Amino acid sequence: MREMSVTTPVLEVIRAAAGQLSPSERRVAEVVARDPEAVAFGTVAEVAKKAGTSGPTVVRLADRLGYAGFVGLQARVRDELAHRLRPAVQRIRSQPGGPLVERVLEAELDNVRRTLGALDDGRFERAVELLGDADRRLWVLASEQTRALGLQLANELALLRDGVGVLGGSEFGVVTRLAALSKGDVVVVIDLRRHERWLVSAAALAARRGATRIAVTDSELSPLCDGAACALVVSAAAAGPFDSQVGMLALFNALVGGVAARHRRRVARRIEALERIWGESGVLLEG
Repeated sequence: MREMSVTTPVLEVIRAAAGQLSPSERRVAEVVARDPEAVAFGTVAEVAKKAGTSGPTVVRLADRLGYAGFVGLQARVRDELAHRLRPAVQRIRSQPGGPLVERVLEAELDNVRRTLGALDDGRFERAVELLGDADRRLWVLASEQTRALGLQLANELALLRDGVGVLGGSEFGVVTRLAALSKGDVVVVIDLRRHERWLVSAAALAARRGATRIAVTDSELSPLCDGAACALVVSAAAAGPFDSQVGMLALFNALVGGVAARHRRRVARRIEALERIWGESGVLLEG
């Protein structure tokens, strides 16, 4: 692994070392990436339990990443959290309780804070740049579980610019359309773990066709992040049985807002023209 600065973000260190980690070490790394508060305020045994492995594996991962054992890793994670989401950290320290609606409220507020609060400014700006570049065709490739939000993202971006399409349907249909990709096309790949196999294969094919990929997922260690121009990580913790997509929705709202702000004049003219057409055709009810 290449040498890292003491200020290098932990997730970047993990990404750089991912290819050298054993399966058990990767599970620990997933915990670090997904639940940094568990590392910051937990013990070796607690982290090991979350990762389904042993305490020595947790320590070994910390050493492999270049930290002074678990204590060194923990100190670095705490330092990063101190610059992020203090309210979220305080909530994680307390035990969840109360009625279900209250727990859902806390979980979803936390998902939004984690997703947007930890968003890297450089990655976000790069994503906005790619999404708003009208000289590039833009494709949205979403898994079955995230398809609804993928369609919403595509529909809203299509109101702001031309050349937006959705890749979906059968695997045969997706592969056929991917074969027509041009170098420089942008593909937004969206999924949460556990990944659908066809989607990972389709993302790899898009890369081979020369597409520039934006990955939206819930882990820095996701295979969707490999080789992506920018990887945007969302929090998907849920109070119910299924992954939450509220954090992802908040991220998409921010991205669409960013594109509209960056191309304000062009977007304003486009929306004004659409409003005239909608008004003339009477497709919308007033009120």
